Amino acid sequence: MTDTATITTADRVSIIPIAGALGAELSGFDLSSELTDAEVQTIRQALLDHGVIFFHGQDFDTGAHKRLARRFGDIFNHPFLISDDPDVVTIVREPGDTRIVGEDWHSDTAMVAEPPMGAILIALEVPDYGGDTLFANQYLAYDALSDGMKDLLANLKALNSDRLVAGPGAAELSDSRSTKSRTGPDWRETVNAHPVVRTHPETGRKCLYVNHSYTVGFEGMTEDESKPLLNWLLEWGHRPEFTCRFRWRKGSVAFWDNRCTKHIAVDDVHDTRRVMRRIQIAGDRPY
Repeated sequence: MTDTATITTADRVSIIPIAGALGAELSGFDLSSELTDAEVQTIRQALLDHGVIFFHGQDFDTGAHKRLARRFGDIFNHPFLISDDPDVVTIVREPGDTRIVGEDWHSDTAMVAEPPMGAILIALEVPDYGGDTLFANQYLAYDALSDGMKDLLANLKALNSDRLVAGPGAAELSDSRSTKSRTGPDWRETVNAHPVVRTHPETGRKCLYVNHSYTVGFEGMTEDESKPLLNWLLEWGHRPEFTCRFRWRKGSVAFWDNRCTKHIAVDDVHDTRRVMRRIQIAGDRPY
């Protein structure tokens, strides 16, 4: 990520980092409008530089949300979160829910062959405080490893499955929250092997690519054999110095690069409704 304190791309546009590890707030954009090619390029470069970018004071409907997402790629349809519109996932937390979507550190939908490159999430209803989201820079997580660990991981592949968050084994999880997963007889497990260390297709940088919600072991090993190293890597990937924390307001937008970051939703407000709308953007096979 860039270490520049403030970048001004035009008199009305500013990009202000929010933490040393990753994350920046952008101002001077109306995401409900038809963005110019120059604006799209500025946003894309900020995403590459900072891993996750944030906007405040935005207001756009589902149609405009889809139009915005398509400026950065094809829309990715989520395979197991239940939604009336396959292009969109509305993430709802109602008072009384005991579980939430995204409650573990994760990279989105990592079990598919070509995981999404990113997601754009807008806050529609939020509590006055709490319900923050944390993000972790997986470039830094890789860079900070010892040379010996980098050598060990160089050719290792991780098995990623959706059985922890969907299907019969996740029925209790789904029943405990307002946003539901597919858990019935029509669900089939999806498993794919991805490099533990992936190369970002646009920046060329290496980053760690394992996560709590989907990674279940290493290719060629049993899950029990995988656990000691995998558990260490999972915890290492979100050390405080690799992270930033974002406080939501109504109309706030987060756009994260799913290829080089992980994130987690903080479940610390239990008596207030929270509604977010998310669209994911298609990616490519990790290499």
